[in-house]
Amino acid sequence: MADNNQNSAYKEAGVDIVAGEEAVKAIKLDVESTYTAAVVGSIGGFGGLFSIAEAKDMIDPLLVSGTDGVGTKLELAQRSGVYNTVGIDLVAMCANDIICTGAKPLFFLDYLAMGKLDPAVVALIVEGVAAGCREAGCALVGGEMAEHPGTMAVKDFDLSGFCVGIVDRPKMLGPDSVEAGDAIIGLASSGFHSNGFSLVRSVLTNKMTDAELTSERLESGQLLIEALLEPTYIYVLPLLSALEAKLGIKAVANITGGGITNNLNRALPLGLNAQIRLGSWVIPPIIDYFNDIAKIEEDDLLQTFNMGIGFAIICKQADVEALLEHFEQYDATVIGEVLQAESPETPGGVSYLK
Repeated sequence: MADNNQNSAYKEAGVDIVAGEEAVKAIKLDVESTYTAAVVGSIGGFGGLFSIAEAKDMIDPLLVSGTDGVGTKLELAQRSGVYNTVGIDLVAMCANDIICTGAKPLFFLDYLAMGKLDPAVVALIVEGVAAGCREAGCALVGGEMAEHPGTMAVKDFDLSGFCVGIVDRPKMLGPDSVEAGDAIIGLASSGFHSNGFSLVRSVLTNKMTDAELTSERLESGQLLIEALLEPTYIYVLPLLSALEAKLGIKAVANITGGGITNNLNRALPLGLNAQIRLGSWVIPPIIDYFNDIAKIEEDDLLQTFNMGIGFAIICKQADVEALLEHFEQYDATVIGEVLQAESPETPGGVSYLK
């Protein structure tokens, strides 16, 4: 009886334990659909268990971790009632980061906070997380759902997570092998991915009613909300297969917040710069649509959005054709090259050729 009274009091305070139990049941199949042979146990434990037996074949295995969230793109999911794609964004933001070391993603955990727990909405969000995990080849081994009554509005939610992967130190990717004359290949993005939405909302969607947001169409015929919520591409499995095939990848960069300008330089050593040829790739219609309204300076755009390039690969010129063919599904194209900087001590930077 005491437990029932306590639960009733907790529910009156805004936390529904029964709803939480229903949500766990609702996501069980989606979570288990991501399991690999290395997962030990199932949903419901105090910790997710994962075997790293594959490390026994490595010379110097390193665990690689990355954490991120979806950001204010979530507000558009809430306004439109489309909840099953932002989980893909969440996995992409983490898994695309750790693959930059050459690491294979092993497992993922998510954290979902809501003003009021709605099992049906939870199920849709986790459906997306599970889809992202399957696409990245990693297992969703755990997570947390929390109600925050009084600190979040009833329909508000936030979503974050982290990914752990593994790489053999001798096979790590990084700036060390990059040389002047190397080519830079760009892989297409699906649109804004999950970056710059505070600006998108400020300039565009905050000025629209919910009806306008969900009915406006681009010239292509695609609904505006569909283009805005298009999930972030996950480049993990094609990149891992390219590394396995030894196609000559030297370094890579995940083009997220800060755009090409502030991410590609992270793949460059001291004394080398990247020169990017503007106009060498197609800018997604949603980005053009936004800027037709925003009228933002090009330099600001390039430091805020990916501008249609979600991932960049640095390789020798001799390896370009093989990599373009391998990443054909992402409309891979050569977007620039690596150049010598004025001084060998100059940090790597990015310049643009128009």
